[in-house]
Amino acid sequence: MFTYTARPARIVFGHGTLERVRAEVERLGRSRAFVLASPDLAEPGDRVEKALGPLAAGRFDGAAMHTPVAVTEQAVALLREAGADCVVAVGGGSTTGLAKALAVRTGVDQVILPTTYAGSEVTPVLGETADGVKTTRSSPDILPETVIYDVELSRELPVPIAVTSGVNALAHAVEALYSPDANPVIDGMALDAIERLARGLRGLAEDTLEARTELLQGAWLAGTCLGAVGMGLHHKLCHTLGGSFGLPHAPMHTVVLPHVMAYNAAAAPEAMRRIADALGATDAPTAVYDLIVEAGGPTSLRELGLAEADLDRAAELATAAPYPNPAEPTRDGIARLLRRAWAGERPAPTGTGPSVLDQLTAQVVSTFAGTPDPRLRALLQDLVPRLHAFAIDNDLTQDEWQHGIDFLTRTGQICDATRQEFVLLSDTLGLSSVVDVLTNSRTPDTTPSAVLGPFYVDGPPELEQGADIAAGMPGTPLWVDVQITDTDDKPVAEALVDVWQSNEDGFYDVQLPDLEGPVLRGRLRTDRDGRLRFWSILPSEYPIPSDGPVGAMLAATERHPYRAPHLHFMIAAEGCRRLITQLFVAGGKYLDSDAVFGVKDDLIVNFEPRTGPAPDGRAVDGEWRRLDFTFQIARR
Repeated sequence: MFTYTARPARIVFGHGTLERVRAEVERLGRSRAFVLASPDLAEPGDRVEKALGPLAAGRFDGAAMHTPVAVTEQAVALLREAGADCVVAVGGGSTTGLAKALAVRTGVDQVILPTTYAGSEVTPVLGETADGVKTTRSSPDILPETVIYDVELSRELPVPIAVTSGVNALAHAVEALYSPDANPVIDGMALDAIERLARGLRGLAEDTLEARTELLQGAWLAGTCLGAVGMGLHHKLCHTLGGSFGLPHAPMHTVVLPHVMAYNAAAAPEAMRRIADALGATDAPTAVYDLIVEAGGPTSLRELGLAEADLDRAAELATAAPYPNPAEPTRDGIARLLRRAWAGERPAPTGTGPSVLDQLTAQVVSTFAGTPDPRLRALLQDLVPRLHAFAIDNDLTQDEWQHGIDFLTRTGQICDATRQEFVLLSDTLGLSSVVDVLTNSRTPDTTPSAVLGPFYVDGPPELEQGADIAAGMPGTPLWVDVQITDTDDKPVAEALVDVWQSNEDGFYDVQLPDLEGPVLRGRLRTDRDGRLRFWSILPSEYPIPSDGPVGAMLAATERHPYRAPHLHFMIAAEGCRRLITQLFVAGGKYLDSDAVFGVKDDLIVNFEPRTGPAPDGRAVDGEWRRLDFTFQIARR
């Protein structure tokens, strides 16, 4: 079952039909025409005035984009002053919108001469903007009585504007096909419009009269679709972006259309198939995007002037009220759509059908259903959909996939007993710190943990209290006096504490093949009071290894490789949870931009400058540093 209502309208289509304007006004029984134009269409306005002859009673050239109410009020006053009984508008959507606004307020008849492919001239819909918000209404009184299509007028439209105006018309036909009010009559018009508009857009490269004729006729058919059935997400989004953020109307429609089609593809597969067939393609959203690129149209909201900071606000406005659309417009979904449109990304192909990708993901997930370990099963069944979604959302290419595989292969190949490039990769992506924060949140009363880092070596040499782990290496001497307690402040005796750090040049012993080591690392044991004392040197800031894949990634993203100066601790005791952490030198470099995101405020401590005899009686020439700290670890 379907319902179709034919709206009364007179269409005059051809070449040189502008000269028919006086006859069409007289046919309506009108004698005082108020001419509407815009500042950039003064010459066509002059031609219309001349063709009207004595019927021209007044003129207003102030039509503005998105039909501001304030502009309409100015025009109403001039129309009434002229005693006009009809309006004759020449121009695009802005001029047509003003004509409709005047008609709905005064009851005058309308004769429209479109110069673009907006299509609004054959719709009973009026969109107006007030206080930064665009609202629409529909009424038979809004529908123009006569539309005069003159291909010569539209041929004067510059090609870049013709492209965006043509895609704007295409959007009307696309949304008509999945409208709740769709019917066979409108479907036929919509598909015919899509074919004509696509041919016209492709023909703009040579800008032939035939291409302009196809575009204008396609625009008329698409506009008729727009006026006959309700529109969905695309038009709602564009009303929001235009009315609230002042984006140019047709370019905005051009950028948004393929992304809305991709959003709706899974919920309207038959409509997308018919659109793809009309375009001679296998996938409708990507075919429209490629058509826009081929015609030289804009592809990103960023280039139209929308700020990235406005995307969330736009998504919120676009989903503030419910409206019909094949796929439910959710705030998060629309935010993702807008972000892709803002970046100008090509939509992920849907030609094989979103259901095929969904089935593939489901098939892979199902293979883990028999995994005996429930935790492993849960992790893998959550990981696969996220990996697949990353590939789909970013339209991952075969070359990009291969580059990623090669990157991981090189990462593995560079690893050995003294270098862990995978840990370094995890560190620089912040994943190590995420896991660290999750781990530490389970024991919130303990000293904060920190990342292990890539330079830990298991089984360091066991040293006595008071030993010097620097083994005579140059640097500012550092006396370390720390205590290990539990969360009740009770000392933890016999705790094993591994310590390791860089030298004054920022290198670890494992990075210095000519060094007889290990040096600047060791394993010590706390006394009965939980105390631990040893000598070292003041740690220095240092670059993480940049000669491998991780370094290449940092260089490609223009990130520096430096870590803030710190001393590593790994503390283990019987009956207690192990603590891995670092103490950072207060005032050191890169505390606010650590390459592995490892700095925490509670771990920034004073390495106090001292002179004179040291606590263990050692004579030190010049300045030395002292580190005092109490670690709290959790008992199991």
